[in-house]
Amino acid sequence: QLHFVESGGGLVQPGGSLRLSCTPSGFNIDYYAIAWFRQAPGKEREGVSGIGFSDDITNYADSVKGRFSISRDNAKNTVYLQMNSLKVEDTGVYFCAAGYDADTWNVPEEYDYWGQGTQVTVSS
Repeated sequence: QLHFVESGGGLVQPGGSLRLSCTPSGFNIDYYAIAWFRQAPGKEREGVSGIGFSDDITNYADSVKGRFSISRDNAKNTVYLQMNSLKVEDTGVYFCAAGYDADTWNVPEEYDYWGQGTQVTVSS
């Protein structure tokens, strides 16, 4: 079954940085829009950032603008999420997702393939 493998999560203090990586298993990301979602305990899954496949337009949730940066390296078939100035409220499980016809970047139902998630914990 096609899916992603995420890595790079961990425990970090407030103000710290992490870089998440997302590599697909069984397909190339070239023609897919890619997004990162996160889910905190007791909360709904929310879109964090997305990047288009054809023009690399990027989108960010208001809560992470100026702190997070999404990028893709099609040659390495990998998508990254650089997270700086992390806050306690950034804590959650982060998921990578790919959508062939994702029109609205932050709607989970627009995406076809998902990873298992990687835990990010921001705590002092």
